[in-house]
Amino acid sequence: MEARPAVDDAALGREALSVLEANWTGTATVPAPGLYPHQWSWDSAFVAIGLARHRPDRARAELLSLLNGQWSTGMVPHIVFHTPEAYFPGPSVWRSQDHEAAPRGVLTSGLTAPPLHALAIWWLWRHAGDADLVRQVYPALSAQHAYLSTARDLGGAGLAAIVHPWESGMDDSPAWDQPLAAVPETRYGYRNVDLEQRHPDSDHDRYVWLALAYRNSGYRPEYLRDEHPFAIEDPMFNGIWLASCQAMAELAPVAGADPVPHLEQAERIRHALLERLWDGCFYARDLRADHLIKVCTVGGFGPLLDPGLPSDRVSAAIDILESARFMGATGYPVPSCEIRAAQFDRTRYWRGPSWVNTNWLLRRAAAVHDRVALGQQLANGTLRLVRQAGFRECFDPFDGSGRGCRDFSWSAALTLDLLADTVEP
Repeated sequence: MEARPAVDDAALGREALSVLEANWTGTATVPAPGLYPHQWSWDSAFVAIGLARHRPDRARAELLSLLNGQWSTGMVPHIVFHTPEAYFPGPSVWRSQDHEAAPRGVLTSGLTAPPLHALAIWWLWRHAGDADLVRQVYPALSAQHAYLSTARDLGGAGLAAIVHPWESGMDDSPAWDQPLAAVPETRYGYRNVDLEQRHPDSDHDRYVWLALAYRNSGYRPEYLRDEHPFAIEDPMFNGIWLASCQAMAELAPVAGADPVPHLEQAERIRHALLERLWDGCFYARDLRADHLIKVCTVGGFGPLLDPGLPSDRVSAAIDILESARFMGATGYPVPSCEIRAAQFDRTRYWRGPSWVNTNWLLRRAAAVHDRVALGQQLANGTLRLVRQAGFRECFDPFDGSGRGCRDFSWSAALTLDLLADTVEP
């Protein structure tokens, strides 16, 4: 089915729930029919957030299903393969079953994703009061955070490094162009790519090369530290991690645990974000070239999720967000790359289009810093997008037309959350 634009909030909410029901496999929610037939980590966290006030039972099942794929290292994979449907790169590429740290009986990828899961559990606990779930998953979430602070602190300064563009959740962001140029160009016949929407296929072949190199190393952290050519400290990934550390600190008493280690981790991330990624705005840092990647993307606003971010940095970042570089020049929030950048392209994934999930994150950041007008603008603009074009994967930030997949799960789920706040601020 394809969701149709709805004329009122109740109808829009029913359409959103219908999309999520259609995309539910009985085990997890696929991001969209066809192109994404398995469970994606970041997507599931957003689905759980959106269902927290409507179907808390399904939100709980979504997160538990994902955590079944967690490795003994603490790594939560970016894909869990629950169905036999064909997808590339699929289980035969990742070969998780050959790694002793991977879960038995569950096939996964070998990469991770933005660690939004503690915030999603906190959201569910806040709205549904599921203390049993908190106690059940708290050890797994603690292990995930420990993995990031050890195996992924490749720069040694307290930030987690992503080792593949897929780990950012923002696969084709222009922030990855320079570091990808250092990866050998090859041809794998990459599939599952709509080349009218995505970046030229040579980069996707490089994505496969990076995945295979990491797999062939045995997924060893030593290989990532010493040899892997792609290692990036991403402000969105680390801003989300910091927000999840804050969530862990609030969940700790529910689980009978000590919140202090999580607060200390949040402070380390905050300090490193300011020291290593700030230069007028937050940029990604290429650890191999040892410099900031001076392309301002929506990912640069991730640190705004931190309630402890200094007020002058909050104001400076929001000034950029509201300026003609981003929201000030488009009809809809928020372009995924600043529109004056040479790399901006309103038609290609993460190089210009607006996404419901990043709009939701920025609305959350606005709430954290009591920027009520900004939060309302983000919510209203996002709801206008889905009312006009349906639950699309992404949207043209100028005319609001839909792009990418139809019936996209996180667009539907986060619409539910935004609609709930029109009744329950």
